[in-house]
Amino acid sequence: MQTRTLGKTGPAVSELGLGAMAMSGAYGAADRAESIVTVHAALDAGVTLIDTGDFYGAGHNEMLLAEALRGRDRDSYTLSVKFGMLSGPAPAFGGFDGRPEAVKNFLAYSLTRLGTDHIDIYRPARLDPSVPIEETVGAIKEMIDAGYVRHLGLSEVDAATVRRAHAVHPVSDLQIEYSLISRAVETEVLPTLRELGIGLTAYGVLGRGLISGHWSGGSGPGDSRSRSPRFSSGNVEHNLALVEALRRVAEAKGCTVAQLVIAWVAAQGEDIVPLIGPRTRHRLDEALPAIDLRLDADDLAEIEKAVPRGAARGDRYPPAFMPSLGVGN
Repeated sequence: MQTRTLGKTGPAVSELGLGAMAMSGAYGAADRAESIVTVHAALDAGVTLIDTGDFYGAGHNEMLLAEALRGRDRDSYTLSVKFGMLSGPAPAFGGFDGRPEAVKNFLAYSLTRLGTDHIDIYRPARLDPSVPIEETVGAIKEMIDAGYVRHLGLSEVDAATVRRAHAVHPVSDLQIEYSLISRAVETEVLPTLRELGIGLTAYGVLGRGLISGHWSGGSGPGDSRSRSPRFSSGNVEHNLALVEALRRVAEAKGCTVAQLVIAWVAAQGEDIVPLIGPRTRHRLDEALPAIDLRLDADDLAEIEKAVPRGAARGDRYPPAFMPSLGVGN
């Protein structure tokens, strides 16, 4: 496992990161023991970047990771934590809170649940429209100065917001959805990041499983994909046809579809770290070899032909969430 540095000021991390959201019910029930073993297997394979959110399972994910990371050298992994998304016990989406006092409150709870004295990268999950980003970032800067946070990150904001935040304190990386079927970042956001020397951590590289080569329809209780426009009838059939076109490219390359699409994201620049989100060791074992898959110009052309930019149908989030995103599809 090689490393990549998150921007000019961020940490050096593994070239693949582990996103832990799916281990806390985002796509239906997950097995706790298997989740913990999967985290262990990722760490043993050299994965050092672990991403979570304090709202994943209403704190469940942070407590799960605390258990999985217990006994590990704290300097051997990098914790990225998102905060600010509000919910209720139902659960129900309740907006975002980026007030300075809320930032410090969220951080205190995360430090306790994770069982650590610092967060390596701390980032608001979304922009709070009622709070200037300068105030939210200013509070994180205070926590950096106090030693509770190491680096400032951002998530799902536009290029202008990146500039405003970076002017207050250097941003290590922007976490944003980036995959073969979600490429809006290429227009303005990615060039801005590169101008400012900011890294990108890409989530959703498998399109929430849609372009993994394994998803064939249906979702169980608690699976958020049941509300996703890209998985809805009328869209999903078209999107799965794109996957079959990718499958032909993958077979010619001697890899799986999942490995191909992960490698495609990694090939978009050394300043990009794809986040994979396996719930099981089996899926982790499939994803890891993607780092050794080298795509040449002909491979990239074939992939582009199979899935041109903008080819997917449906928004990447349900309508209620789209206004909170920095870029569209």
